[in-house]
Amino acid sequence: MKDGPEQKKGRKWGWIVWIAIPYLLFLFCYIQWNRLSSPVSSRAPDVLVKIPKGTTFREVAQLLYRKGVVRSPYPFTILALWRGATTRIKAGEYRLSGRMSPGDILTALERGRVIQLILTIPEGYTIFDIAELLHRSGLARREEFLRLVQDRSFLDRMHIPGPSAEGFLFPDTYYIPSGMDLEGMVTTFVERFWRIWERERLGQRLKELKTDLLTVVTLASIVEKEARLDRERPLVASVYWNRIKKGMPLQADPTVLYGLLVETRHHRKRLRWRDLRRKTPYNTYKIKGLPPGPICNPGLSSLKAALWPAHTNYLYFVAKNDGTHYFSQTLREHNRAVWRYQKRRHHRRPTPPHPSTPKRKSLKKDGVKSSPSLSPQKSKEIERQK
Repeated sequence: MKDGPEQKKGRKWGWIVWIAIPYLLFLFCYIQWNRLSSPVSSRAPDVLVKIPKGTTFREVAQLLYRKGVVRSPYPFTILALWRGATTRIKAGEYRLSGRMSPGDILTALERGRVIQLILTIPEGYTIFDIAELLHRSGLARREEFLRLVQDRSFLDRMHIPGPSAEGFLFPDTYYIPSGMDLEGMVTTFVERFWRIWERERLGQRLKELKTDLLTVVTLASIVEKEARLDRERPLVASVYWNRIKKGMPLQADPTVLYGLLVETRHHRKRLRWRDLRRKTPYNTYKIKGLPPGPICNPGLSSLKAALWPAHTNYLYFVAKNDGTHYFSQTLREHNRAVWRYQKRRHHRRPTPPHPSTPKRKSLKKDGVKSSPSLSPQKSKEIERQK
């Protein structure tokens, strides 16, 4: 029996409905997905989002929703499941915005694009200088840093042979992820030292010299404090190596200053004669050989200078007051150089001061040592004691 016109018409509308419903459902889901997966607003502000370690992805999605970074946590979670990113989120502090798409936000979390602080450790900085630098930057407390860099268990893990991490916190510019803990930061500094040491193959040269790591880093730290110019560093290193070989005291002023810094935690720019007579583990006027450890954190140039010193017979040097030094082989020659570049300068007739200039005590009355080398009188006294 054939269908009538009405039956054919009903069957036609039934097919239309069955086709239209999935299409409309798909269109509705597409519109909703597109709305939920698009940026919240083109004018949304930046917000700081801190994701602690151990946070689940569900908690991350809820946190982003509360911060107004995503429209809903559910499409964001589906997107992460589709990309297999739910277990690849990096902890840290992020700067995110509702202007970003959920895909861009997920990429930032996967790749760990956390807020980074730029920290520069200059060559020659001591652990006390770095402690102050971290404190001013809001990255760590002074005393906590100083305790860590002198903690024996930490030093052993980092393969540091000295009494502290002094000398092994490599001077460089670092990008510190926001939220990084203190031990992570210091580990980064020390690992940079070892990376440079391996890259430059300094360990091979160490074996050739038949000496130990602490000796070289300690000597390099003294060179770092004594020499401003890279071309003079090998010459300064040769002076100290020659003195060590001859069994002479190093008589390096920076070591005395460091000893006073360790004892008093106060930076001194100048030495007095009584400071040279004060016996500390770092006073190389009183002890033989090198101090117990580095006195600062030397750069690569000073490390290389300590490992590849110039071949000289120099035993003395004196500052020429222009950033360079005069090097001598004998005490007589050195005394003449001291008189020429230091003593005579102080004995010249001074220019009358301006009335507003405050008077200063004379060098003789103040007893301040004016150069990093010995005066003729002091040189003769030490020479007589040998």
